[in-house]
Order: sequence, then structure tokens, then C-alpha cells
Amino acid sequence: MSNQTVQTVSTSNDKFKVVLAAVVAIAGVVGFFYLKSQNKPALMCAGALVAGLVFAVLLLWASAAGRDFLNFAKEAVRETKKVVWPTRKEATQITGIVFAFVLVMALFLWGTDQILQFLLYDLILSWK
Repeated sequence: MSNQTVQTVSTSNDKFKVVLAAVVAIAGVVGFFYLKSQNKPALMCAGALVAGLVFAVLLLWASAAGRDFLNFAKEAVRETKKVVWPTRKEATQITGIVFAFVLVMALFLWGTDQILQFLLYDLILSWK
């Protein structure tokens, strides 16, 4: 037997919900800046923004595509928690190695440039 997942086709109703969620989220951001330009209290401005974003998330949750996206976002957060970050000592050592490599490469390229300049301009072309 095959263990392949079946992808459902989104309906026009789902597409409408996703577009409406985007419009509501944009409206929340626009409302935030509009209220801020009218010198309204910061709590009212933030409330407009949060209300727009919360309503947009609820609309997204009501559509299949939105649920898939939100589940993907949850899984992405879960995966980032599994990352093993380097210690401060390891990060400092790696940064030092990178800087040393960049310095060596800069000196190598400068030396190569100087040798080629000498060969081309002084020996071959005799311009100097």
C-alpha cells in the first residue's frame, strides 16, 4: 500500500477567506497608523492592530490553506527549538577563525595583485 498523502483542492470559499484575512490584517495595520496619526492613546492604536491581526488569524484558521500554513508555522517553531546553539566560547572561536581566514585571503589577494602588476606593467609592458 502507498502511504502518500492526498492533497485537497481548495475551494473558492477558502481562497476568499485567505484574501479576506489578508485584507483584515492590512486594515489592522492601517488602522494602527491612522489612529497614531490622530494622536489617539497608544493602547487604542495597539488594540486596533491586535484586533485586526487576531481576526485575520481566525479567518485563516477557518480555511484549509490557512490551517495548513499555521500548522507549518507551528512545526517550524518546534524544529527551531531542536537546534543546538554553540556556546559563547565556540562562537568566539569560530568568529576568530573566520576573521583570520579573511585576513589571510586579503593578504594573499593583495600579494597576487602586486605580483601581477609588477609582471604586467614593469616587465612585459614597461609602463612605469
